[in-house]
Amino acid sequence: MLASPLARAGDASAGSDVFKTECSECHSIKEGRNKKGPSLFGVVGRKAATISDYEYSDALRSKTDWVWTPEKLHSYLSQPAKQADPGTKMKYDGLSDAKQLDDLISYLSTVH
Repeated sequence: MLASPLARAGDASAGSDVFKTECSECHSIKEGRNKKGPSLFGVVGRKAATISDYEYSDALRSKTDWVWTPEKLHSYLSQPAKQADPGTKMKYDGLSDAKQLDDLISYLSTVH
Protein backbone atom coordinates (compact mmCIF):
# COMPACT_ATOMS: atom_id res chain seq x y z
CA MET A 1 0.00 0.00 0.00
CA LEU A 2 1.42 3.37 -0.98
CA ALA A 3 1.21 6.34 1.33
CA SER A 4 -0.94 9.19 0.15
CA PRO A 5 0.72 12.41 -1.01
CA LEU A 6 -0.26 14.08 2.29
CA ALA A 7 1.43 11.39 4.36
CA ARG A 8 4.51 11.43 2.16
CA ALA A 9 4.85 15.19 2.47
CA GLY A 10 5.52 15.05 6.18
CA ASP A 11 8.53 14.10 8.28
CA ALA A 12 7.54 11.20 10.52
CA SER A 13 10.40 11.86 12.94
CA ALA A 14 9.27 15.45 13.45
CA GLY A 15 5.70 14.16 13.65
CA SER A 16 6.64 12.09 16.67
CA ASP A 17 7.45 15.32 18.49
CA VAL A 18 4.17 16.88 17.32
CA PHE A 19 2.33 13.82 18.66
CA LYS A 20 4.00 14.22 22.04
CA THR A 21 2.99 17.88 22.36
CA GLU A 22 -0.43 17.79 20.68
CA CYS A 23 -1.89 14.30 21.22
CA SER A 24 -0.17 12.20 23.88
CA GLU A 25 -2.06 13.67 26.83
CA CYS A 26 -5.23 12.00 25.55
CA HIS A 27 -4.06 9.32 23.10
CA SER A 28 -1.59 6.46 23.18
CA ILE A 29 0.10 4.88 20.19
CA LYS A 30 0.23 1.52 21.94
CA GLU A 31 -2.16 -1.09 20.66
CA GLY A 32 -4.99 -1.67 23.13
CA ARG A 33 -4.05 1.24 25.40
CA ASN A 34 -6.83 3.79 25.45
CA LYS A 35 -6.58 6.98 27.48
CA LYS A 36 -9.16 9.79 27.42
CA GLY A 37 -9.17 9.13 23.69
CA PRO A 38 -8.77 5.84 21.84
CA SER A 39 -5.42 4.33 20.97
CA LEU A 40 -4.07 5.73 17.72
CA PHE A 41 -2.23 2.50 16.93
CA GLY A 42 -3.13 1.71 13.33
CA VAL A 43 -5.40 4.73 13.05
CA VAL A 44 -4.50 5.52 9.44
CA GLY A 45 -6.79 3.39 7.30
CA ARG A 46 -9.05 2.39 10.21
CA LYS A 47 -12.79 2.97 10.16
CA ALA A 48 -13.92 5.53 12.70
CA ALA A 49 -15.24 4.34 16.07
CA THR A 50 -14.14 0.72 15.67
CA ILE A 51 -12.03 0.03 18.76
CA SER A 52 -14.30 -2.32 20.65
CA ASP A 53 -13.26 -1.40 24.19
CA TYR A 54 -13.47 2.37 23.77
CA GLU A 55 -16.69 4.31 24.35
CA TYR A 56 -17.01 6.70 21.44
CA SER A 57 -19.44 9.60 21.25
CA ASP A 58 -22.74 9.02 19.50
CA ALA A 59 -21.59 11.62 16.98
CA LEU A 60 -18.55 9.60 15.95
CA ARG A 61 -20.36 6.26 16.05
CA SER A 62 -22.84 7.71 13.55
CA LYS A 63 -20.03 8.29 11.03
CA THR A 64 -20.24 4.78 9.64
CA ASP A 65 -18.64 5.84 6.37
CA TRP A 66 -15.60 7.57 7.93
CA VAL A 67 -12.21 6.00 7.39
CA TRP A 68 -9.21 7.73 8.91
CA THR A 69 -7.35 8.31 5.68
CA PRO A 70 -4.54 10.87 5.67
CA GLU A 71 -6.92 13.25 3.93
CA LYS A 72 -9.67 12.73 6.55
CA LEU A 73 -7.17 13.17 9.40
CA HIS A 74 -5.87 16.34 7.75
CA SER A 75 -9.37 17.77 7.50
CA TYR A 76 -10.35 16.66 11.03
CA LEU A 77 -7.23 17.84 12.82
CA SER A 78 -6.89 21.17 11.01
CA GLN A 79 -9.99 22.58 12.69
CA PRO A 80 -11.58 22.52 16.14
CA ALA A 81 -12.88 19.01 16.84
CA LYS A 82 -16.33 20.32 17.70
CA GLN A 83 -16.48 21.86 14.23
CA ALA A 84 -15.13 18.78 12.46
CA ASP A 85 -17.51 16.45 14.29
CA PRO A 86 -20.27 18.28 16.20
CA GLY A 87 -21.12 16.28 19.31
CA THR A 88 -17.65 14.77 19.68
CA LYS A 89 -16.13 14.18 23.11
CA MET A 90 -12.73 15.27 21.80
CA LYS A 91 -11.55 18.62 23.08
CA TYR A 92 -9.07 19.96 20.57
CA ASP A 93 -8.69 23.36 18.96
CA GLY A 94 -7.06 22.04 15.80
CA LEU A 95 -3.53 22.24 14.46
CA SER A 96 -3.12 25.27 12.22
CA ASP A 97 0.53 24.72 11.27
CA ALA A 98 0.36 22.85 7.95
CA LYS A 99 3.88 21.41 8.22
CA GLN A 100 3.30 20.10 11.73
CA LEU A 101 0.03 18.59 10.55
CA ASP A 102 1.72 16.84 7.63
CA ASP A 103 4.48 15.64 9.96
CA LEU A 104 1.94 14.33 12.47
CA ILE A 105 -0.05 12.44 9.84
CA SER A 106 3.16 11.02 8.39
CA TYR A 107 4.09 9.81 11.88
CA LEU A 108 0.65 8.30 12.51
CA SER A 109 1.01 6.46 9.19
CA THR A 110 4.03 4.64 10.65
CA VAL A 111 2.27 3.53 13.84
CA HIS A 112 0.94 0.06 13.11
